[in-house]
Amino acid sequence: MSEPAVETPVLDRYECRACGYVYEPEKGDDKHDIPSGILFAELPTNWRCPVCSAKKTAFANIGPAGTASGFKENLGYGLGVNNLTPSQKNILIFGALALGFLFFISLYGLQ
Repeated sequence: MSEPAVETPVLDRYECRACGYVYEPEKGDDKHDIPSGILFAELPTNWRCPVCSAKKTAFANIGPAGTASGFKENLGYGLGVNNLTPSQKNILIFGALALGFLFFISLYGLQ
């Protein structure tokens, strides 16, 4: 008999619109002694941004780590690139640049 699946809550990250600080539940907040695993909604009402001291209302949900960046309604546009995660986009961009550089350097081999 298999064990029942344990449902884990999605750990959405929240970004401060004033300074760009990102609260990540996996890391918590060392400055205010918030342990890891505390969801943004569970933070005390008097919690402030550790960088600029903005209130909780200044934060915007940016979704869980490793998901495609951007607004969900815009992910269907483009050539499928909008569905890539930021790390996948970096690999695509810098891989294409490296490939282009290699092709450029290979031109020196032509006589």
